[in-house]
Amino acid sequence: MAEAHAAVAFSFSITHEGWDVNFDREVLHLVWASGIRSWKKRFFRFLNNLRSGVYPASLQSLWLTIAVVTAIHFAGYKVPYDLVGKTAPYLSGSWILAHLAGSFVVGLVLWMVVIYAIRYTLKLLLIYKGWMYESREKGSTVSRGTRIWTWLVKLLLGWHKPMLYSFQGSLPRLPLPSVKDTMARYLRSVRPLLDDENYTRMEALANEFQNGISVKLQRYLILKSWWATNYVSDWWEEYVYLRGRSPIMVNSNFYAIDAILMHPTTVQAARAASVIYSCLQYRRLIERQELEPILIQGLVPLCSWQYERVFNTTRVPGRETDKIVHYQDSKHVVVYHKGRYFKVLIYHKNRILQPCEIQVQMQQILDDKSEPSDGEVKLAALTAGERTAWANARETYFAKGVNKASLDLIERAAFVVVLDDIPYIYDPDDPEKLDQYGRILLHGKGYDRWFDKSFTLCIGSNGRTGFNAEHSWADAAVMSHLWEYVMAEEIVDREFTKDGHTKGAPEFTPPPPTRLQWDLDVNCISAIQQSYQVAQTLLNDVELRIYVHDAYGKGFMKTNSMSPDAYIQLALQLAYHRDSNKFNLTYEASMTRLFREGRTETVRPCTIESTAWVKAMEDKEATVDHKYKLLLAAAKQHQKAYQDAMCGKGIDRHLFCLYVVSKYLEVDSPFLKEVLSEPWKLSTSQTPHGQTSLIDLKKHPNCISAGGGFGPVADDGYGVSYIIAGENLLFFHISCKRTSPETNAARFANRIEKALADLKLLFLERKKLQAQKNGAM
Repeated sequence: MAEAHAAVAFSFSITHEGWDVNFDREVLHLVWASGIRSWKKRFFRFLNNLRSGVYPASLQSLWLTIAVVTAIHFAGYKVPYDLVGKTAPYLSGSWILAHLAGSFVVGLVLWMVVIYAIRYTLKLLLIYKGWMYESREKGSTVSRGTRIWTWLVKLLLGWHKPMLYSFQGSLPRLPLPSVKDTMARYLRSVRPLLDDENYTRMEALANEFQNGISVKLQRYLILKSWWATNYVSDWWEEYVYLRGRSPIMVNSNFYAIDAILMHPTTVQAARAASVIYSCLQYRRLIERQELEPILIQGLVPLCSWQYERVFNTTRVPGRETDKIVHYQDSKHVVVYHKGRYFKVLIYHKNRILQPCEIQVQMQQILDDKSEPSDGEVKLAALTAGERTAWANARETYFAKGVNKASLDLIERAAFVVVLDDIPYIYDPDDPEKLDQYGRILLHGKGYDRWFDKSFTLCIGSNGRTGFNAEHSWADAAVMSHLWEYVMAEEIVDREFTKDGHTKGAPEFTPPPPTRLQWDLDVNCISAIQQSYQVAQTLLNDVELRIYVHDAYGKGFMKTNSMSPDAYIQLALQLAYHRDSNKFNLTYEASMTRLFREGRTETVRPCTIESTAWVKAMEDKEATVDHKYKLLLAAAKQHQKAYQDAMCGKGIDRHLFCLYVVSKYLEVDSPFLKEVLSEPWKLSTSQTPHGQTSLIDLKKHPNCISAGGGFGPVADDGYGVSYIIAGENLLFFHISCKRTSPETNAARFANRIEKALADLKLLFLERKKLQAQKNGAM
């Protein structure tokens, strides 16, 4: 075993004949190389942080500034106020050295003053969000103020190419809304859901809260917004995710599917090697900050904070609250296959193994005929069950010995890879196979995914792939960026041989995988089995349907001058009303990464305008013009609500933080208690495909991911994730509970199909009427 070999790399002993030293040169060389690599990474990390810290300036501008100051001083011209001459007498050395040092100090100070002036000017410019509310369509006009703002931002950002974290210091903080504005938005959002009597009651509760305890609670939030980088994100991570004690499988974790219209290889080891290599390349881009930050409209930067924890990250269970642990570096991945765990080294002589070399390692694992140790097969069920039970088991059975060593290897791994022994199938003629594909990625068998890792790569026996991701460390958009990069790399930069293997030949024999060792006693196996039963109950209750809508896509929506997101959200409202015959509170996630350390805010798509339109669509006597007019009003309101949420003018995060403060102060608020207990019967999210422009869909039209999904939020509700995959293709991932008599995923998919068809028909009828009117004139 490699671990045992390393343990005797160096030994020192004293005998009656004297002292004796034994060492293994090969192992000591590996230790030395590892140390050198670690120090190199620290040095380059320091340089990268320095470069990002001075953006939008560059380090070269520092030397230029010092050179200019020195030249001006020695040429006899006095820098303003003769700063060099006044500084030099305080520096030791000869006259020349003192004045050179003085020039350096003055140049450095002037350079830093200019940098901070530029940075804070940029921050002030980025606080402006008026550009979001102005139409960017062809032929539309943009205000003069926005044009000047755009010109100034381009001027400040156009000096040189930014690094991943270059904009972090220039991003504004998330603004704290006033309680009055939040109350007004909240009451408007619930008006279509409440009858007159209940609305009057809720209005009275809101007014009582606004004029009462909220004044004190808001003061504390104001202090936090001044002190903290983001007044929401840390509490959101802790209280919404890490303090949750229920299983994270299905309830929190999410998944994403391969580009199902492509199948580059059916060789499992080759596909696994290709995807692993792409992930490692992406990790290197993050470490070197060579990954370009995302810019909206090529101008406004998004916060890159969440990228820090994509790799080498795990969620560690605790009795009352979990914690996220991120390791600075990891030189291995852990692979699970047929109930066994393997450590796989991914570096050799300070370079990442090539795909053909990783394929050798994957094939060795597939060919390994060893049997799992007692309890090893279902070990990961601990991460799928109740969090407190997992925390107790971790403290009791994994605190020392081989169990601790093996668990450390999993938690310190760059990520976990699962080589499944079943195929992942997409068959357009059999939708249930795609549903099963999604279920495999969402929860697997309940014991073959390490749900605590930041993400787990899953490779089917036929070479198709996907991932399962833990949610607390980041939002889906960050994993979507990684997944888009993986697919782009395979299409653009990597090919397979005719028989499906990775191209190239290994330059050396790659390090063989090593089995992780476990010593699981009867009590530990019993704890594993209990968590497995919890996981089985949960996953057996999940119904998942992945609906492929290929009748039309965003191309038709845009030709009718409608935001694709607003279009789909309105279709979902129509579908849900037809499914349940009522309206309910609807959750849609919107990102707030225009601000530093921003995560998400809630958009409430069930509005006064959307409900009026849905009722009109169900009214046989309503005219086409009336329906169309209400549709435009609903779409406009949804788009405004989405923009408000992105700009920090949401409802739910503010109320959530006020509630947290009230709990710290041990103050009860009937209003907050009722608001935060309201169930989200329909939870929706759009997979942000295409925002990074890594794939040219005109050249590679089939390189489209089917998106991903998540479990239902409410026991009697739906979870709907959708991706606008192309001009004529949409995917909907619909989940619900089988035990609920009110929900059915297949039925809701049919409702969505009918709603989208009716929406298209409405536009076509309106165009027909317009044509008839124009002809009559």
